[in-house]
Amino acid sequence: MTEWDKSKLPSRHTTVGPERAPHRSYYYAMGLTEAEIAQPFVGVATCWNEAAPCNIDLHRQAQSVKQGVKVGGGTPREFTTITVTDGIAMGHQGMKSSLASRDAIADTVELTVRGHCYDALVGLAGCDKSLPGMMMAMLRLNIPSVFMYGGSILPGTYKGRDVTVVDVFEAVGQHAAGNLSEEELHELECVACPSAGACGGQFTANTMATVSEAIGLALPGSAGTPAPFEERDRWAAESGRAVMELVRHNLRPRDIVTLKSLENAAVIVGATGGSTNAGLHLPAIAHEADLRFTMDDVVAIMRRTPYIADLKPGGKYVAYDVHKVGGIPVIIKALLEAGLLHGDCMTVTGRTLAENHESVVFPTGQDVIYPVSQALSPTGGVVGLKGNLAPDGAIVKVAGMKTLRFEGTALCFDSEEEAFQAVEQRAYKPGDVIVIRYEGPKGGPGMREMLSTTAAIYGQGMGESVALITDGRFSGATRGFCIGHVGPEAAVGGPIALLRNGDRIVIDAENGTIDMLVEEAELTRRRAEWKPRPTDYNSGALWKYAQLVGPAHLGAVTHPGGAAETHCYADQ
Repeated sequence: MTEWDKSKLPSRHTTVGPERAPHRSYYYAMGLTEAEIAQPFVGVATCWNEAAPCNIDLHRQAQSVKQGVKVGGGTPREFTTITVTDGIAMGHQGMKSSLASRDAIADTVELTVRGHCYDALVGLAGCDKSLPGMMMAMLRLNIPSVFMYGGSILPGTYKGRDVTVVDVFEAVGQHAAGNLSEEELHELECVACPSAGACGGQFTANTMATVSEAIGLALPGSAGTPAPFEERDRWAAESGRAVMELVRHNLRPRDIVTLKSLENAAVIVGATGGSTNAGLHLPAIAHEADLRFTMDDVVAIMRRTPYIADLKPGGKYVAYDVHKVGGIPVIIKALLEAGLLHGDCMTVTGRTLAENHESVVFPTGQDVIYPVSQALSPTGGVVGLKGNLAPDGAIVKVAGMKTLRFEGTALCFDSEEEAFQAVEQRAYKPGDVIVIRYEGPKGGPGMREMLSTTAAIYGQGMGESVALITDGRFSGATRGFCIGHVGPEAAVGGPIALLRNGDRIVIDAENGTIDMLVEEAELTRRRAEWKPRPTDYNSGALWKYAQLVGPAHLGAVTHPGGAAETHCYADQ
């Protein structure tokens, strides 16, 4: 009936032998034939929902994936999981759910696959935390898997220029400063997001989509096509066919994601001025496969990587512009030609990264992506910082910044709401270092992003005059002297908890340092006085997350990872 021998496939536990007759009866109830039950079962997991435009097209694309799986000789089983969409969660307590959703996505995909004994997985994701969450699940399960991005949104047009949702966030600050009317703000909000798809700049979603190709888990070229384009359906069908070839050859995610491919991922983040959140997500992906790849490793690679893609928020262009000049393969080709990527890394095509890009021709007559020899700057877009204010490290995006050193005076807030209120009221001045603490993984809980605050400051025209530091995160859309992931976080008594208004702080992105100019004896006295700060989250999912989550520089992970495995799902 079929070419498949299921004796070593997980689905044998639900489909093979007389004792599995009750299980097969459920599949007959859903219309499957004997031949389909005898084939490998492929989970087609999406983060489809009606929460935001980044997810709204995923169900459509999943149907094409399923057709590709069927053509390849498999039986697709579609299922969905959650997403928390940062753009709508931003600027209020809902953002505490965002990072926690990454791990919930990985957990729920794992539970669905384990519970139903699926043999392979195609994962479709479209938003900041759903991309790494889906990739984490693939590494954790280690069944043949293909990742597929849902695609970027198209840029909006306002007064003759391309705009994104970040322009709307910054317009809120302009409106608060009296420089933009309510009518103009309304006009902008109505046109900024004209289609389905994830936020258009090199923010976290597009950064992790770029990573998906560079790390080898996505088909080359699949991440660049905007969400509304029918070409996405072709990529979806090809992803479905590709996963069946992986099943045939037993090529698994941990054969693809290695330390070398993680280094490739960090290189492409730096080269594109990508999101600082890669410093959180790449260590978490590595953790699933018992690979130690910390924030220190990520930022060290980014620091030595030339910046070659002129993308928002620090540059001029959006993801659609990258697609128009050849997509992510063009960026990879430029980096391969310069010897900055490990070309021998295996990918989901069954070929190496270098083999996949042999025929790619670097386009001339465009200024979106530059050859490495003409890089926009010699260093990558993201820099790591360490010092007595951040012994475990911190991270800052320098792409597009003119000044890499800032010395100023601490202005401390114990929540984002307090800081945003002060910014709205302009209760700060040039030279201030706005400190937002108790927003780390445990202390938030949930390590909120601060785009509303940073965008409001830029909207007020003060982006070059102040710096911000937080033990939380800054959005991939944030620009300016904004330092996130400061560790240890305030909730565990990290040095950021000891800061007081008026303390001098020196941030030097050129030398990678961040220090407070406070005598050690004074810090010792403050440390003795410090007491843990309670949160309002003492039950439910966020309480549970706070009990489990680890430090940001190790990925803010919530379980022991591949190092503690005594068996792997794929081998059961």
